Amino acid sequence: MREALRLRNRSFSTEKTYLLWLRSFKDFVRGKEPDQLEGIDLQDFLSQLAVEKKVSPSTQNQALNAIVFLYRKEIQDIFNLMSGTPRLMAMLIYGAGLRLQECLQLRVKDIDLEQSTLIVRSGKGDKDRRTILPETLKDNLIKHLSEIRSFYDQDRKNEIAGVWLPGALEKKYPNVGKEWGWFWVFPSKSLSVDPRGNTVRRHHVHPAALQKAFKTAVIKAGITKQASVHTLRHSFATHLLEKGYDIRTIQELLGHRNLQTTMIYTHVASKNVLGVRSPLDR
Repeated sequence: MREALRLRNRSFSTEKTYLLWLRSFKDFVRGKEPDQLEGIDLQDFLSQLAVEKKVSPSTQNQALNAIVFLYRKEIQDIFNLMSGTPRLMAMLIYGAGLRLQECLQLRVKDIDLEQSTLIVRSGKGDKDRRTILPETLKDNLIKHLSEIRSFYDQDRKNEIAGVWLPGALEKKYPNVGKEWGWFWVFPSKSLSVDPRGNTVRRHHVHPAALQKAFKTAVIKAGITKQASVHTLRHSFATHLLEKGYDIRTIQELLGHRNLQTTMIYTHVASKNVLGVRSPLDR
């Protein structure tokens, strides 16, 4: 299958998704050999997703990723094998239910230590939302912000262009990108050229830095699941459900427009509970 997809010039992301679906189907048919499969096997597999789990056609593509989640001990083992900024990022993604890109694009002003919340700006669907900031990470974040302040001060001293701003903000308020509040929570250590306008400025850290550190930790921890950084977000949802939090509350925290997408996680029971705490805070 991998070779066939590459011959059709499919993206690497599509390749991974198709291969994961294949593994899921293989598990469903309990190890049947290809020559033993019948049409009814595929029909039953799709029926389970669409009927029993009530997953819409548009969200079936996300079903497999949602099934793969990590147990609490596995997550702690991974965190224990990570260090520095990658560890803080991974813990924040799990503790707040963030997408990788949402974590990378966090700004200083998005962190509300007093209210224990994070503002996720222009997330998937271009809709801002609030999610929980783990109490466990507050001291680490305060220390981290103090450390990255040197990058900000250096850029201002050297009169470097401000950080990139979303939408039309940069044109409307050209100097806002130079404000501390808009600075990246996870900035790159070096400057680079912005391909949108050939301006030299500081961007957020590259996603590969976290992805590589996470993958290394997963291997060292002896975890055989097909786990990626995004699995931490799925684990966030799964663990909140296990603790009894309401599915609609979790939908809001994840930023899902369609409840059916969140319903994928209901392989554990849920009930209404007031006062959401991050799973990282236990």
